[in-house]
Amino acid sequence: MVLFRHSKLLNNRNLSFLRLKSHNKNENTFQVKFMSSNTVENIHIELSNGSEIILSSGKYARFTSGCVTATLGDTSVMTTVVRKNEPCNDSVIPLTVNYRQKASAIGRIPTNFLRREIGYTDHEILISRIIDRSVRPLFQPEYCYETQIVCNLLAIDGINNPDILSINAASAALSISDIPWMGPVAAVRVGLIDDTYIINPTKRDLQKSKLNLVLSSMSKNLIVMIEGSADNILEPELRKAIKIGVKECQIIIQSIKKLQNHVGKPKLQINKGSELNNDVEEFVKNFAEHEIREIFSCHSHDKISRDAAIFDLRDRMLESITNRGSDFIQNAVKAFNKISKKNFRSLIFETDIRCDGRAINELRDIECQVDLFRPLHGSAFFQRGQTQVLCTVTLDSIESSLKLDNISMLSSGIKEKNFFLHYEFPPYAVNETGKLTGYDRREIGHGALAERGLRAVIPKDYPFAIRLTSEVLESNGSSSMASICGGSLALMDAGVPISSPVVGVAMGLICNPHAIELTDDDYKILTDISGIEDHFGDMDFKIAGTKKGFTALQADIKIAGVPLKVIMRAIENSSAAKSQILHIMNSVISTPASNKKENKPILDTIEVPIHQRGKFLGIGGSNIKRILCETGVNIHSLDDTVFSLFAPNQNAMNEAKEMINDIIQKDVEPVLTFGDIYTAKITEIRETGVMVTLYSSMVPTLLPNSQLDQRKIHHPDVLGLNVGDEIKVKYFGRDPVNGRVRLSRKVLQGPIIFEKDFNIIKKTLDAHKTQL
Repeated sequence: MVLFRHSKLLNNRNLSFLRLKSHNKNENTFQVKFMSSNTVENIHIELSNGSEIILSSGKYARFTSGCVTATLGDTSVMTTVVRKNEPCNDSVIPLTVNYRQKASAIGRIPTNFLRREIGYTDHEILISRIIDRSVRPLFQPEYCYETQIVCNLLAIDGINNPDILSINAASAALSISDIPWMGPVAAVRVGLIDDTYIINPTKRDLQKSKLNLVLSSMSKNLIVMIEGSADNILEPELRKAIKIGVKECQIIIQSIKKLQNHVGKPKLQINKGSELNNDVEEFVKNFAEHEIREIFSCHSHDKISRDAAIFDLRDRMLESITNRGSDFIQNAVKAFNKISKKNFRSLIFETDIRCDGRAINELRDIECQVDLFRPLHGSAFFQRGQTQVLCTVTLDSIESSLKLDNISMLSSGIKEKNFFLHYEFPPYAVNETGKLTGYDRREIGHGALAERGLRAVIPKDYPFAIRLTSEVLESNGSSSMASICGGSLALMDAGVPISSPVVGVAMGLICNPHAIELTDDDYKILTDISGIEDHFGDMDFKIAGTKKGFTALQADIKIAGVPLKVIMRAIENSSAAKSQILHIMNSVISTPASNKKENKPILDTIEVPIHQRGKFLGIGGSNIKRILCETGVNIHSLDDTVFSLFAPNQNAMNEAKEMINDIIQKDVEPVLTFGDIYTAKITEIRETGVMVTLYSSMVPTLLPNSQLDQRKIHHPDVLGLNVGDEIKVKYFGRDPVNGRVRLSRKVLQGPIIFEKDFNIIKKTLDAHKTQL
């Protein structure tokens, strides 16, 4: 039973209810007994690798438009879909996707002050993005109801990844909801270990795999989303992995359709147009279409001038209809955007020439430069067309590696990263104003993609932490791929021994919207797309790799699926583009710089005898702290006797080593001979023994009670010893475990004869004398 004060809360389209009378006449309250119209339904999906995915609906979150729980092994994700009842006027589909991971899913409590989840981690944002890109293309363009998808991680077993489950659960939840959607889609992960392709590899398998490919597919082998990283795999290997993944997706799609047939709700009907819209579209076409084609056909325009010309034309059109009412004006703006897109695309089909004058497979002009600023460890400038990035490399101690939170570490299998890339997109890059602090989902996603593209060529045992920063100074498309190119140059300028230069290029697509099945004449694949081609196009396929193979890829599909053959063709065309870009980059720098910069950090090790460890560290590590403050050198213990020294430059390393030598060798220790007798001075009386020194500069060492006297004593006071007394001790070398000096006093004492023993000896001697 649930108590409500406002009857409007009961207006829920998914529930049937029973209304009961209230016993309180003074309050506008009544009790409602909710009875869900959903029934519990479980679908078991058997994959080709023997694993089983379970999709369950009807038990949890029954107020939502759709809720599905997906389980693989002991990893479970609950996904809910909710839409508002009233439409909105957004120009884009008002969809929000939130993936949320809880510390309770791994049996932990958050370590922050409030002991609760705060904000979103990068891992959550990246998974939210791949879910969004998997489902967004299948919403109808006319859909305008604010919609939210929430993927809640319920439990994780540390073996199976939750991102694949989240995509499939979101697809199933949308399919059974009343939201009009052209799905379902299905997602799988493909790994490659020892030339064997593995579907949905475990976390441990991924550590050995040279491919980590996530793809979402519709029925009829239409691809909706691709996201992946690879260890420089070859093109045939990548092609085969995509084909295997698409084939596996069909099994999941059939199961989701089965679930939809059992518990799916009737879909909301959307009005796709009206006579008013047709009249408005005809007006806009007569007023602006001819001039729109002229603007897009003028190859002398750049991004700024072309946008200014289009906006000026739109403003002139709106001024001519100021007296026609707000509905007419609003529809005119939509019609203007629609006609602009249609003519932009048709011109490419008609002429095979793009708006900037390039051919279909032609690159923009590229300019490269390295070693821009001497104080930096590495720097590079990369410009392609009107997209330019400035990349800088900073090397630091391995202790500065990026640490991941516990649940992200359990999901990804990565505890810390000694190489990480930060992508920055300030508002001035597109001639806008805005905040310079913080970062949004787009920046995190682009940075993660560029990082995956370069990670494969970074040495696994590189002794420094590497921070690569890519700041976009000017943007007209493909800034993430420019970050890979510029980042590769900056890494080589810093002398990082990468195995091969890496480049990135974005491939676009223009399709004939009226074609039932795409033939070769019904689509155009564009190489190195600009911003407007990304905006008006059907695909943004970002591909990164070396001359040999591929390291990262990400496909953003904007239509309801792309055929497999188109994806394969785009991969083939990207290989030719990679070779051209590499040739230009190699003319600037082709191998890691061998000359050491003055400010390049230095890494060294020093061995300290175990008996001098305490003297070297100082009380509470005071010596280490003093060296860090005075020279900037970090010292970390590798084992009992070896320490790692990280210095920002060679001069700092020299200063630190001088200080260390002064600490260790300030007073030359006399050579002690095993078995010799020395005079020891008592410096402290303890319950367990006395602290003594053999020479003035010696660190006091313990002479335990067991070595003070032949008799068993419990405190040195019984022997009458005081601080400052001198006693004779015998030296037995150093303990091989802890390096402490081993001394003994009792071995210098003669044997002790007690009174009863003396009497026995005396009687024996007397008897011998009598006999003699």
